[in-house]
Amino acid sequence: MIVRLWEDREQLQPYLQQQGTNGFAIASMVLGIVWIYWIGSVLAIVFGFIARSQIRQRNQGGDGMAIAGIVLGIVGVVIAIIVIIVAIAATNEVNHHFQVN
Repeated sequence: MIVRLWEDREQLQPYLQQQGTNGFAIASMVLGIVWIYWIGSVLAIVFGFIARSQIRQRNQGGDGMAIAGIVLGIVGVVIAIIVIIVAIAATNEVNHHFQVN
């Protein structure tokens, strides 16, 4: 009887532990919001995927924050690429304008 209770306790242990929020999920969402010269966007994506992996393994909370960080990170990277393309195009246009005149 005592052995049976002990075995049941060990099986229930993962469910009895307080989940807590994954730190990488929090960092991912914050970096996705802040962007920090667009390097934050890349880190938001990386931390978001690390967080989702850890959340599944450790039965933690914060999956929504990790997903939000990944999405915001992708948006930040896309905006950075668009800004770089526009800057290059504008620079080429200005250089072409001055070379023609």
